[in-house]
Amino acid sequence: MESPTFAAYIIPMTFKDLSIAPAILKALETKGYTQPTPIQEKAIPLLLAGRDLLGCAQTGTGKTAAFAIPILQHLYADASTKSGPRKIKALVVTPTRELAIQIDDNFTEYGQNTHLKNTVIFGGVKQGKQTEKLKRGVDILVATPGRLLDLMQQGYISLKDIDYFVLDEADQMLDMGFIHDIKKLLAKLPNKRQSLFFSATMPKNILELSQTILHNQAEVSVKPEQATAEKVSQAIYFVKKGDKSKLLIDLIHENEGASTLVFSRTKHGADKVVRTLEKAGIKAAAIHGNKSQNNRQRALGAFKNGALNILVATDIAARGIDVSDLALVVNYDLPNIPETYVHRIGRTGRAKASGIALSFCDSVERAYLISIEKLIRQKVPVIQEHAYVDETVGITAKPKQNSGNRQRRNSNQGKPKKKWGQRNRN
Repeated sequence: MESPTFAAYIIPMTFKDLSIAPAILKALETKGYTQPTPIQEKAIPLLLAGRDLLGCAQTGTGKTAAFAIPILQHLYADASTKSGPRKIKALVVTPTRELAIQIDDNFTEYGQNTHLKNTVIFGGVKQGKQTEKLKRGVDILVATPGRLLDLMQQGYISLKDIDYFVLDEADQMLDMGFIHDIKKLLAKLPNKRQSLFFSATMPKNILELSQTILHNQAEVSVKPEQATAEKVSQAIYFVKKGDKSKLLIDLIHENEGASTLVFSRTKHGADKVVRTLEKAGIKAAAIHGNKSQNNRQRALGAFKNGALNILVATDIAARGIDVSDLALVVNYDLPNIPETYVHRIGRTGRAKASGIALSFCDSVERAYLISIEKLIRQKVPVIQEHAYVDETVGITAKPKQNSGNRQRRNSNQGKPKKKWGQRNRN
């Protein structure tokens, strides 16, 4: 008999091993959380010890809990939060309204057994309800930059008592032109604070920004390629641009009832996809920057509760979409920035779940695919048998086939297509 290996005796870490307060631990257990994700396992002990943190992690890795849990624990133990008027002690700044709402919901869930209060503020809606909550007092504030600066200028918000500051999705923040707003905020923050800086990518300008925020920081990284390779099943269709809508309709019919998030590169493109689907009798909605906040929240709410199966989004609007059982992501347009591909497919395969991501690639997008495959260090499998295949798109990547292979491939033309959305849905 072979001797058992040491690995057989390794016991997975649980949240109980991270010295989390019982009140917060109980909330995590209520949500069914038992084992931390890699970034949670690495970051939580460092943050509980009071270190500043530079985190490189894509969405879907569990980073919100990685910073929310330690902040809640610090504030829960702080006697000053239990008496007297509430003062804003923790500030989380994030680029989009959807993501801000999602983070605020997470704080509410994780802190449900504490005395702490949190709220969220963002633009695109009237400020009345937000300022009323601020007047009643909050311990934790989640905000988008524009509305935060606006309410600070009006005197509703003071940052002088901030002990914990989080800048989330920093690369997206810079892409959206918020650098000047961030610099204004930094000037108003106390020098003595714990700072957390999260970004999915770390180019030079992001690292330079982090150095203006952090001091003697610890660093935690969860590489994008690990998530894409191990957790999300990927495939690509070579197709002419004019046939993309037909292929999308076929996929939706083949995977009827599957929750599907479709990515468009532009706002106009997202609306056009929705109109095309509706003409085919498929109920869908679009979310992007030109939609009102109420419209975006209604569409996202319907998608989350299952009343709507198809949601079409642009990249910025999709940053706050967190659907635990999302079956399928479809890249209707391949992104021209490789890292964006990783963000997109990260909407499925959340935390430790598996997921499926399908992409359409036309002749113009062939170069984008090459860059994506270089980033994730793997070839995306090509679906070669579908009704709208355009072999000229992938001609440089496909091996030369002999007549026997061609004959066998053609003999499979009549076989039913694989229903990708039904795979790994459990």
